[in-house]
Amino acid sequence: MIRIIRGYMIDITGIIIIALALFMFTFSSSIKDTFVIPPSLLNLNTIFLSILIEALPFVLIGVLIAGVIQIFVTEEHIQRWIPKNKVMAVIMSCIVGALFPACECGIVPIVRRLVVKGVPIHAAMGFMLTGPLINPIVIVSTYMAFGNDFKIAGLRMGLGFLVAIMVAFAVSWIFKGNQFKASIISTHIHSKNQSLSKRFWSMLTHSIDEFFDMGKYLVMGAFLAAFVQTYMPAKSLLEAGNGPASSLFVMMGLAYVLSLCSEADAFIGASFSSIFPVSSILGFLIFGPMMDLKNTLMMLSVFRFKFVMVLLALVVSMVFITLMLIQSFL
Repeated sequence: MIRIIRGYMIDITGIIIIALALFMFTFSSSIKDTFVIPPSLLNLNTIFLSILIEALPFVLIGVLIAGVIQIFVTEEHIQRWIPKNKVMAVIMSCIVGALFPACECGIVPIVRRLVVKGVPIHAAMGFMLTGPLINPIVIVSTYMAFGNDFKIAGLRMGLGFLVAIMVAFAVSWIFKGNQFKASIISTHIHSKNQSLSKRFWSMLTHSIDEFFDMGKYLVMGAFLAAFVQTYMPAKSLLEAGNGPASSLFVMMGLAYVLSLCSEADAFIGASFSSIFPVSSILGFLIFGPMMDLKNTLMMLSVFRFKFVMVLLALVVSMVFITLMLIQSFL
């Protein structure tokens, strides 16, 4: 127990030191005067910190929910809740995800814990894809971002739900088993006979484990996203989107690279309304919450590389094909 606490203290101390260094680097005028820091590096640091500050609250919520699932939800509960029929399991998981207020930053630890508890991988993917995309908070923010017009919010909700179901069905046909990496070991704790206080402490312990396990990949993903945003030639990328297909690819690419939280991405997407058609804006709004750079890196820490790459390809192709087919009706 003492070793575990010491390990946490070392991790927390390291995080505090890095945070203080970044704060001093960003805001200290004396440091800026002493060292000649390129503006691009300052911009990278600012974007990196903004992504972390935006994502960390949702990761904390996600790991707390994962801890609750680990301690208070049993395999018997999962078996009763998830239908045996594959079709019904996919549909139910997408509906539950649509009602569940989660961000893509915090959904991975929740999904991992659900799969450990026995949720089929296709049902878990349905939940993961709809949770950050169609939950009530995202729908309200989208409605407000586009001038209190329900059209974009409704299309985002309906088309996103359709894409999530198609991807989850494809996963059920292609993959069997939980698709965890070999290093991911399931821990089963029988806590039914423990007191409520001990179970609560166990929940907090598991949440801390999940946070430090996922947190390092979140930091790496945030840094990569900030690096690409800083040094990617955005102007030439926007100029490349001069056709329906190319503009859709550009907006999906921007959504992946920017790695915005789904509760705020609608306001960024709305700023492109005068440049790109509705189908491209929807590509930005639907694809980003399902898969982005930091989310991909967090998934790679849990699931097999092949599974994550196939899932990414499925989401890209399903979103692109769906929007290309309906763009003439928008």
